[in-house]
This record gives sequence, structure tokens and C-alpha cells, in this order.
Amino acid sequence: MKKLVLATSNKGKVREIKELCTEYEVVPYTELIPAFEIVEDADTFKENALIKARAVYEALGDEDVIVMADDSGISVEVLDGAPGIYSARYAGENASDKDNLYKLMEDIKAKGVDSSPAFYTAAIAIVTKGIEKTVHGWMYGTAITQARGEGGFGYDPMFIPLGHDKTLGELDNEIKKKLSHRSQALSLASHIFRVL
Repeated sequence: MKKLVLATSNKGKVREIKELCTEYEVVPYTELIPAFEIVEDADTFKENALIKARAVYEALGDEDVIVMADDSGISVEVLDGAPGIYSARYAGENASDKDNLYKLMEDIKAKGVDSSPAFYTAAIAIVTKGIEKTVHGWMYGTAITQARGEGGFGYDPMFIPLGHDKTLGELDNEIKKKLSHRSQALSLASHIFRVL
């Protein structure tokens, strides 16, 4: 079984990617080397994903390893696309998922509305010997100003995917897997893995 090293220590992301990439041994890089700070200073999801994947690939010092990084976030129309690339640190540098969630709901309320069209973006970067590839996935829907459901992580309790009336926090995991921006991107990434 091929080993796929993830350039993240986010438990939610690791769990989701493990569930979607069952033909690989999926390992967060922190199981192989100590965690280190990666400065994501680009202005697109794609570039930030590449920064993470390159940094971990270099730090591992094994040219045959396959490193995958994901940079993802939510963009809300009424907030002119915010939080976007700042989704993970929207409420501040060391903000928790809950802090970010509540700040986003409050910011939408401050616009005088209780919902807004929104979408999730996932950019996946794959880095291995002499190869750098990126793919994207999207999920469209509505951001609401109340948290519903205990499932998922991040902004899931406030996001209703198009064609549904439940939030990602309430939807069954199997349904969520089919809809997810990350699963869309991973399905494209899987074509790249086949030729590596």
C-alpha cells in the first residue's frame, strides 16, 4: 500500500482524507517528524496548498515520498468572499473552530441578513520527486446564522449545501462525503496518484 503523507495535523482533515483515500496508507506528517510552522502567505488556496506540500516534502528528506496538502475555506457572498483563505484563522491566529464559526455567523448577522449564498473551495497540492500538481473542488450552498448539528468540523454546522435543507453538521456522513469540496478535489487527485 502506497504511503500518502499529509501536510496537516488537523484531525478533522486527516479523518476525512483517510475515509476518502482508502487505497493509501494516509499518515499526517507529524507522525514522521515534529510539527513545524509553515507560513501560508500566498493569496490563493492553490498557492498556500503548494507552500505546505513543498515545505513538508523538503522537511521529510525522502525524495520518493508523496506529500499531499489541502488548503480550503468558505467564501460568503454578503461578506465579499470573506473569510476565504483566512477561514482557519478568521477569529484570530489561535482561534478554535468554534471561535471562527461564531465570528462568521455574527459578521453575517451584522449585514442585516440571516443567510447568504456561500461556497467552499478545496485546493489540493501533490508534491513528489520532480512533480507538482494541483486540483480544485467546490461545494455551493447557503451560510446561515445559527449552528445546527454536531457532525463535521469547522463551519459545517452553519452551511447548507445546495439541494438540501440540513447543514453539513446534520447530514449523514455518507451524503456529506459525496457533496464535499474535498471529495471533489480528491477524486481528481486520485487520477494523479495513479500515474505517480
